[in-house]
Amino acid sequence: MRDVTARRAVVIGAGFGGIALAIRLQRAGVQTTLVEKRDKPGGRAYVWNDQGFVFDAGPTVITDPACLQELFDGTGKTLSDYVELLPVDPFYRLCWEDGKSFDYNDDQAAMERQIAAFNPADVDGYNRFHAYSEELYQEGYIKLGAVPFQSFWSMMRSAPELARLESWNSVHAMVSRYVKDPQLRQAFSFHTLLVGGDPFKTSSVYALIHALERRGGVWFARGGTGALIAGLVKAFQDLGGTVRLNAPVARIEMAEGRATGVTLESGETIEADMVASNADVVHTYDKLLGHTPRGRAKAKDLKSKRFSMSLFVLHFGLKAEHPQLAHHTICFGPRYRELISEIFKGPNLPEDFSLYLHNPCATDPGMAPEGCSTFYVLSPVPHLGAADIDWSVEGPRYAQRIMDYLEERYIPNLKRDLVTHRLWTPDDFEDTLNAHLGSAFSLEPILTQSAWFRTHNRDDRVPNLYVVGAGTHPGAGIPGVVGSAKATAGLMLEGLTAAR
Repeated sequence: MRDVTARRAVVIGAGFGGIALAIRLQRAGVQTTLVEKRDKPGGRAYVWNDQGFVFDAGPTVITDPACLQELFDGTGKTLSDYVELLPVDPFYRLCWEDGKSFDYNDDQAAMERQIAAFNPADVDGYNRFHAYSEELYQEGYIKLGAVPFQSFWSMMRSAPELARLESWNSVHAMVSRYVKDPQLRQAFSFHTLLVGGDPFKTSSVYALIHALERRGGVWFARGGTGALIAGLVKAFQDLGGTVRLNAPVARIEMAEGRATGVTLESGETIEADMVASNADVVHTYDKLLGHTPRGRAKAKDLKSKRFSMSLFVLHFGLKAEHPQLAHHTICFGPRYRELISEIFKGPNLPEDFSLYLHNPCATDPGMAPEGCSTFYVLSPVPHLGAADIDWSVEGPRYAQRIMDYLEERYIPNLKRDLVTHRLWTPDDFEDTLNAHLGSAFSLEPILTQSAWFRTHNRDDRVPNLYVVGAGTHPGAGIPGVVGSAKATAGLMLEGLTAAR
């Protein structure tokens, strides 16, 4: 352990990335304060409780639990001391409007049987795609997933291997090289949407997600993702860390080219030797550093980039159980490529949709009162810069369209059994989470916005200012933001050691 005693850090934002970074700093001996705007930690992984129903705001797909377990290295504790992870099987049930379905998991024989039912020739193609995904996993995740790309040349050292794996191609293009059935192509390319990427534009490096899931499984925390957040926060506090809730940051203080701490909207200043932001990257530079030339210049640069789509989320509780539904159901609509193009480009809300239906009671019945069930359904939609939509008007209409669709195809008597519901729209991403354009996943994960091209984990001009979370390397998703925390923590501890 490095000798960093008496050093102080402030981490802005108690999302997964901020909490993971705070744990790494605190366990290394850095006195760390985690400040959070809202009344509960979690960021995008917020939780609501309503009439006995537990509603996770997202993300609910937990992969690579080893990256979470690694946070406890050297502490004498394990992840299981704070939270219980439950396996999800199948990982996803994929459903199409023609009645076909596919249970996606890590059972090789079952996968091959199901693929053969779609197209026997695709069994061999799938196995070759799986091998390709394994190579990407080794190169893109194991070797590079937690490596900070602070210089262009650090990225170029990895270029030959990534070029060999044709990382300039899209995920869908590479899947299509191996698999011919159009529905199976959807089944093995939709994952990029879970990290904010268009499968027809996102670098094929992200096909590593398939190997990641096959290797490590898909999990759910007993009590919900909010219980996982609560466990990680408790671990941070047990290490001696400080959490400040209801403490929105107004600005990052600067003096002589260095960050000196943060000032809260209340007027209180928290001094620090280094500052890290888990807030939205545009918000960090545009608002928290907008009083500085560096903040204004970086914000202008970031605003010129491409951002991921947004999400419309409908949370609802029913006075009925639905054991016929899997934990995760992907409900493909009538279109795929055309729908995704409209989601990312606008200029309007598409007439049709594809949905992700989350049924946590399939794994943990305690997420709802006895005899009841908790759900959320998520629809990718254009961000606020791509489509001019008045969500105060369109939101309730869209929710009704989705409920009608689900009742007809997946959840009989949904409206009759409805106990409670709430909406979450792109406006909420912008207003509550300070997300630029209401983007749900920050910068879009295209090749020219990945690795060195993404927001750097350490600012290029302010030597003790750091960034963590979806907007920096390696990107969105729980493994991504936890990996960013590992990369950022390494830089911060090196910086402190060098400063002594």
